[in-house]
Amino acid sequence: MAPAFWIRTTGVFLLGLAMMGVGRPASAQRSVATAPEEARATSPFQNAALVGAEETDIASLAHVVGSGATLYNRSDSTAPVMQLPIRTPLRRLGCEQNWCRVRTDGGRTGYVPAPALSNVWIRISKAEGQLHVYRGPRLVETYKMDIGYNTYADKIRRGSPDRRDHWRTPEGPFYVVAKKPQSEFYKALVLNYPTTADAERGLKQGLISQSEYEAIVQAQERAQMPPMNTKLGGWIEIHGEGTGGETNWTQGCVAVENQVMNTLWTIVEVGTPVLIE
Repeated sequence: MAPAFWIRTTGVFLLGLAMMGVGRPASAQRSVATAPEEARATSPFQNAALVGAEETDIASLAHVVGSGATLYNRSDSTAPVMQLPIRTPLRRLGCEQNWCRVRTDGGRTGYVPAPALSNVWIRISKAEGQLHVYRGPRLVETYKMDIGYNTYADKIRRGSPDRRDHWRTPEGPFYVVAKKPQSEFYKALVLNYPTTADAERGLKQGLISQSEYEAIVQAQERAQMPPMNTKLGGWIEIHGEGTGGETNWTQGCVAVENQVMNTLWTIVEVGTPVLIE
């Protein structure tokens, strides 16, 4: 496969991890999160050392999912080294049975339980009406989807029956912050909208208060559900009950058919990066 493809897709994958600010100060988080949409979608590797990486090396990239993980010196839970927060990027050096040997960005090596790692991420193309599932840089599946009433615009504020134009699917890098096994629309993967970038914009535009801004920033730093009831809107999900016809009927969510939702449910964990463009 062409090197340019691997550089682009893995660059997006890494950006999806980095934009959530793992190991970054708040100022660094904001500088990434507020990057132009074109840069978010097409940035090459943020780490120049990875630009020339081989396909097999790229494919070893992963991230911590679920509720976080513990790094151990041995593959037997007897020698803990450090805690790894959700979304921590790691390189898998090899896996046997229920353990994977990994290396952190800081160069520390050790073992983590295999179920705590994933290289799954999702790219949603509003223009194509498709949801793409990747494992690292490798595209593994594509599904049709439905999106918000206003198909083309980015989300700015909460919509309503009187403001249908603002029923929009937001654009940018997000991650799955919660899974809802029982939803109004079958099952749902809740995204962390609004993000710090949205909060900064909302504060400047007078849509939210300083306290609401701080609550959103704090939620992102702690990998928690952000406030969903501000004028920025919230409860943006990937959920079921989709038509499979690439229509625009939701209030900003991404809807897929229930059988697709069942598939996503089994491979997508809390912490999974989602890029909407």
